[in-house]
Formats: sequence, structure tokens, C-alpha cells
Amino acid sequence: MKLARIGRPGHEKPAIVDADGALRDLSAHVPDIDATTLSPDVLARLAALDPRQLPVIAASERIGPCVAGVGKFVCIGLNYADHAAETGAKLPKEPIVFLKATSAIVGPNDDVLLPRGATKLDWEVELGIVIGTRACYVTEEDAPACVAGFCVVHDVSEREFQLERGGTWDKGKGCDTFGPIGPWLVTPDEVGDLDNLPLWVDVNGVRQQDGTTRDMIFKPYYLVSYVSRFMTLHPGDIIATGTPAGVGLGQKPPRFLKTGDVVDLEVAGLGHQRQLIVAESPAP
Repeated sequence: MKLARIGRPGHEKPAIVDADGALRDLSAHVPDIDATTLSPDVLARLAALDPRQLPVIAASERIGPCVAGVGKFVCIGLNYADHAAETGAKLPKEPIVFLKATSAIVGPNDDVLLPRGATKLDWEVELGIVIGTRACYVTEEDAPACVAGFCVVHDVSEREFQLERGGTWDKGKGCDTFGPIGPWLVTPDEVGDLDNLPLWVDVNGVRQQDGTTRDMIFKPYYLVSYVSRFMTLHPGDIIATGTPAGVGLGQKPPRFLKTGDVVDLEVAGLGHQRQLIVAESPAP
């Protein structure tokens, strides 16, 4: 099952994708795709619906973030060996955990803002895990029962803010529009081989990242278990699981995004994103 949120920002309505790829309105069945929707019982009820009996939503409508009201946006750093190598970092012995501001979340095709003073804007395609059931000290074996589904995450990063301005990584990760999610929340039964999902990024039509989740150091359900040792995960929380090699920072010389660039990214089976890089409006 593929779930989505459709409409202008702040006014999205819940939707399901039918077998032909058309969007169908779920408003009569759930108020939104959020923490109240992601329990196994509610997902089972939605899966039992016949999408053909639901109203069609125009394909021209905006696709919003696939989950509303995200409480925690947890990210895992350097989780692909090839990405760690290209940045000159040592392989982590344990997952590197940081938080991305939830105010960074936007829809999958919304513009990405180049912040004032930014010079090193970078791309990172990631597999996102959407929590459906509270997880606290959960085992890796029990972690799948806590997951509502998966989505595409673009962990947009400003490398100077992240690495050269002191403190932790958060300054370069949480700017407005730095967290496109979606287009779909895909339930685990439709994801396929979670440990071998191709994922890629094109910038202006040129392939930059081309990896597979097979190369993750720490696997998705292990990450749910690991993170749950340090913070309770609640329905609607998202874990972004890291990115493969090919980011701008790792190129020689480094290559960063500029105004007017177009970024396309995809995780196989989870949908496609496209963003235009635009300059943030100057201070009034």
C-alpha cells in the first residue's frame, strides 16, 4: 500500500495510490496520514478498502510530505562504507545519530532553498523508516512490528554550516526545506528486498549517486532497535538511514548545488523526487 498527502501546504488531504498509479482520496476514512493513522489496525483497515471506490484526486495537485506531524527526524551518518571513504572518515563502530529539524520537512517536489550565505549545498538520497508503533528498547527481531513503512528522504546538507561553523552537524542539516520526504509512505509488504534497494541522485540530468541499500553498514531494523535504546520512538517519527557515495563533498574537486540546479532522486519502489534549487529571500 502506498499512502500520500495531497494539496497545498498545511491543507493536505490523505490519499492512497491505486493499482494504476492514480491518487484516491482517503478523507472519508482517516483525517490525515499521521501518528493516529499508522497503527497496524488502521493500516489494515485502509488496506482492506477498494481504492476504485474512492474519489480520484487530480494528478496535477501538489504532493505534500508523506507523514504529517513528525515528532522526531532522526538521521544516521556515514552508514555506507563507500560514503565514509569518500569523505575521509573512519567506518563507525556504532551508528552515528543526529537529529534534523522537523521544520525542514517539505514535499518531495517542493523547491529547496539555498540559505543566505550558503556556498556548499549538497545532496544525499536516503531510505527513510516511518515508525508506526511505539519503540523503546525494542530488539532487532521485534523492530519490524514497530515500522509502518518506508519513504524516500532527501537529507539536504550545507557542508560549511555542518563542518566548518563549530559544534555538531545540526546547523548544516536543519535549514528550512532541507528535509523533503515522500512522495509515498510504502508499507513493508510492498517494499521488496529491503536489503537491496537501488537508490540514486541526478543533478541537472547527470548521475551523481548510484548505490544500493545492500551496502549499508547498519541495516534498517537494527537501526530501529539501536535508536530505541537512546530515545523512545513514537508513531510518525522518521529515521533517515544514511547515503551512499557520490555526494558533492566527496568529489574532486567538490561540487555543490547552486541556484537553478535541478535534483532528481529515487529509491526503487518508493517513488521519485524532483527539486529546484532557489535562493532564499533576502532579509527584509
